[in-house]
Amino acid sequence: MSAETPESEDSSLVARAVNAVRGPETGAEVIARYAKNAPSGPGVYRMFDVKGDVLYVGKARHLKKRVQSYTRGTGHNHRIMRMIAGTASMEFVTTGTETEALLLEANLIKRLKPRYNVVMRDDKSFPFILIARDHPIPQILKHRGARNRKGDYFGPFASAGAVSRTINTLQRAFLLRSCSDSYFENRDRPCLLFQIKRCSAPCTGEISEEAYGDLVDEALSFLTGESDEVKQRLHKLMNTASEAQEYERAASLRDRLTALSHIQSRQGINPYTVNEADVFAAHQEAGQTCIQIFFFRNGNNWGNRAYYPRADKTTSVEEVLESFVAQFYDDKPPPRSLLLSHELPGRKLLAEALSLKAGRKVTVTTPQRGEKRDLVVHALSNAREALARRLADVSSQAAIFGKLAELLGLDDAPERIEIYDNSHISGTNAVGAMVVAGQEGFIKSQYRKFNMRSEDLTPGDDYAMMREMLQRRFARLLKDKDDVSGWSAPDLVLIDGGPGQLAIAHQVLEELGLDQDISLAAVSKGPDRNAGRERIYRKGHDPVLLEPRDPVLYCIQTLRDEAHRFAIGAHRTRRKKSISASPLDDVPGIGPSRKRALLQHFGSAKAVSRAGLADLSSVGGISDQMAQTIYDHFHERSG
Repeated sequence: MSAETPESEDSSLVARAVNAVRGPETGAEVIARYAKNAPSGPGVYRMFDVKGDVLYVGKARHLKKRVQSYTRGTGHNHRIMRMIAGTASMEFVTTGTETEALLLEANLIKRLKPRYNVVMRDDKSFPFILIARDHPIPQILKHRGARNRKGDYFGPFASAGAVSRTINTLQRAFLLRSCSDSYFENRDRPCLLFQIKRCSAPCTGEISEEAYGDLVDEALSFLTGESDEVKQRLHKLMNTASEAQEYERAASLRDRLTALSHIQSRQGINPYTVNEADVFAAHQEAGQTCIQIFFFRNGNNWGNRAYYPRADKTTSVEEVLESFVAQFYDDKPPPRSLLLSHELPGRKLLAEALSLKAGRKVTVTTPQRGEKRDLVVHALSNAREALARRLADVSSQAAIFGKLAELLGLDDAPERIEIYDNSHISGTNAVGAMVVAGQEGFIKSQYRKFNMRSEDLTPGDDYAMMREMLQRRFARLLKDKDDVSGWSAPDLVLIDGGPGQLAIAHQVLEELGLDQDISLAAVSKGPDRNAGRERIYRKGHDPVLLEPRDPVLYCIQTLRDEAHRFAIGAHRTRRKKSISASPLDDVPGIGPSRKRALLQHFGSAKAVSRAGLADLSSVGGISDQMAQTIYDHFHERSG
């Protein structure tokens, strides 16, 4: 090993000093170093900035070649060039096949939400109809989330309203129970649903278990596409009952047939040649993309929903659609067929990945003729109209935000507004609420609630509650000013209150050194708390009273009302939890099962607290040691 000369040591020190001034190295040279050691097979790569935040997640059949392609100085659009320039480090994950890489890529994009990827937004789970079979008498209900309950699932439906309407009609058609198991077990006479002919009352033996099972089978047949057969069978039974002069039974069957016809008539477009498919149509305009999805199951249209994924303005509609579809099925079972409005470069790979995920063949096509093409054209028309409405709303909202900036003396229209309110009853279960709005509407994923936890807080002291909430929120901002997970700096803070609340907000920001960076205003209702006579307060200015029909006033009212709604909802949730809390929750080692056993045996937590050791030990699941623990807990507390 050759020794370094004094000159080389000096140059090394200079280089390190320059790097220290410049900061961490980024760009194509960094990527080139990672490319040397990149795996050669298929996999997923991640690019990170100097703070360690993910910039981009990508997949490749040959990782090394793909990463090396970023080191070329030409052939990249502005988005890729910015991404390359900001890359400070990379990570690689190898997979067995490119198909597995696509599934992993979609999962990581959805979870990490990188800045330069197409990111699916508004990913609320879709509702399903569930016929639960974890009870001898199956129950029909609406279901969201993981499908881990035993039973038959039908969906997805585009909205909870569509599911509720369908379930209500299915109850009239098949008389299935919708009550919970505990409610079912404790009935000694039929409930109201039996009286209005929406349940057959198996809980009290109004129908035999075998006959109820036949109703369940009929409902399953209808939901799996055998609607005509079910209707023909009911029609035949109705005629037979009528001929036998069983007019009440015939009328009941007639009502069930009417309900089934009502379900089918409400579905809108019901195709003849498409049994199970999701239709995706994408439309781009003014740098935004709308993706409209229609769900068809068993030949019925179960609704549609519009999405507006986050993507760079230079990203093509095909690239947006391809990335969106892969992310969409990350946590959902794909149907047998996908109908797309655009031909995708990776269509075959996408079909392979979805088939692997579903465990059966899934086709991905861009139909050119026939009924399938008509469905895509219809979805595309909906996407075009939805995006036009959104752009109009955003344009209008931007104009109103501009007028709001003029009213409050801001330099520019605010891009992020935070609105604060609190809710309590006589100081109990106090909750503060932060609502966030931008020029595209409310950003519900960044709403925050604050459970008041100060021991010095006087019950009902609204000023102290506002102080605690704002201190906690803006202390978080100081901790990480660049955080984008819902705590980034607002351009404007609106306080629901008057001059007192506004003064508290100014004090908090001054104490934290943020009073020069964030604009503040308060909005309070007028005399007698009349909506439409709100006053807007600012420090050093007279209160402003806007005209009742002023669009800026309507905007402020909407922001304030949303904060009020969210605060009340958070308060009610906390109050409900406190009401349902039990003294047994504080006993070490008492979980849901033991708690249930104790309550069923003694009837109440108070009775448990008074029970002796022998009585406690006689409860199933309660050992002698646990009985002693329970006994000691209550007697120590009362002593």
